[in-house]
Amino acid sequence: MQGLHLTADLYGCRSPSALMTDPERLGLLCRCAIETVGLTLVGEKWHAFPDHHGAPGGVTGALLLAESHLAVHTWPERAGVTLDVYVCNFSQDNCARARSLLDGLAGAFRPSRSQRQELQRGGDDGASDEAGVRLESLNADSMYGFRFSQRLLSRPTRFQHLELLESPQLGRTLLLDGHFMTSERDEFFYHEALVHPAAIAHPSPRRALIAGGGDGGAAEELLKHPSVERVMLVDLDPAVIEVARRHLQAIHRGALDDPRVSVHCGDAAAFVRETTGQFDLVLLDLTDPETPAGPLYTQDFFEQLRRVLAPGGAVVLHLGAPFFEPDQVRSLALALRRCYANVSCYGLHVPLYGAYWAFAVVSDSLAPPALPAAQVQARLDQRGVGDLRYYNAQVHGALFALPTFFRELVEA
Repeated sequence: MQGLHLTADLYGCRSPSALMTDPERLGLLCRCAIETVGLTLVGEKWHAFPDHHGAPGGVTGALLLAESHLAVHTWPERAGVTLDVYVCNFSQDNCARARSLLDGLAGAFRPSRSQRQELQRGGDDGASDEAGVRLESLNADSMYGFRFSQRLLSRPTRFQHLELLESPQLGRTLLLDGHFMTSERDEFFYHEALVHPAAIAHPSPRRALIAGGGDGGAAEELLKHPSVERVMLVDLDPAVIEVARRHLQAIHRGALDDPRVSVHCGDAAAFVRETTGQFDLVLLDLTDPETPAGPLYTQDFFEQLRRVLAPGGAVVLHLGAPFFEPDQVRSLALALRRCYANVSCYGLHVPLYGAYWAFAVVSDSLAPPALPAAQVQARLDQRGVGDLRYYNAQVHGALFALPTFFRELVEA
């Protein structure tokens, strides 16, 4: 029977200790989470283990669903939790409900890091490589999705679960932990918007740092500026870079192996602490704040970036969807304003992300919105920047013309 099987291994959990030792409290959490996402509980069984070295033992629970099951195991002595969710899709597609259930439960335990895996099981008439419809939540009440014709890859890495799907509309599409990251056919919306507003506003960017960006799309856009001499790309997961090199050439176009690009696999926060280099542009091309990239969305890290910024340099990052994630966008904008004199927010609709998406260029001196269209065009011409499918001289200014609700959100 075709279905979706999800697992999550949670480490360094910072939830109240009772959540990991009290079956009643843990059961209440699970029942509420199941009801919230719209799945159907039909039975449950809990077992509390005896004390371990004078401390309360863990809890194991199995909750039977009409759609299949949820299993929970806690190790309070190790601050660890494992979650297992399986749903079949016999009468309807329950994939989004399963992912929301796992997200909600994982978030309740507040892990410092986690490892997730996702397995598509069977097909209507046996094994199948068809990926079907994949849905993603924008918030607790909204979701969107795409239909995929084939699953090319699906495997766990050290840090997350990686999938590569094929779509007639999007082409090859990369997902991490079930979330859409980039696709061959729409990547220009995101990557051109991330790179060019700041790069064209800088009079002569020479050195750039990309935190994340393992698909190589941001590096490819940077290299269109002839003044760029060196790009340092620091991505946590070497598997993403490996898959991009082999399967996503249409996105990076060889940039990952360009002699001007240095690829380093590791923690970007550690790199920023330890490097002696300075950069004209720092691009935070990261997964969302609720992922392992979370520490890179903090005011503390934004302040640390100041030490690696060359005079006149700028940091660029995405903030999320202002309509669907207003609290996140507001708090990130506020944290940035506490660190930098100029915070220039902008936005555009990104098809793969299903929403109008917010970005920001932050600097103590660079102000991209002040650059008139004629000067943008002159710099594009002088630098010979071509092969652009979204960004141009007129779009530059339009990106910074914020809808009223967005402007009120980030200027409050």
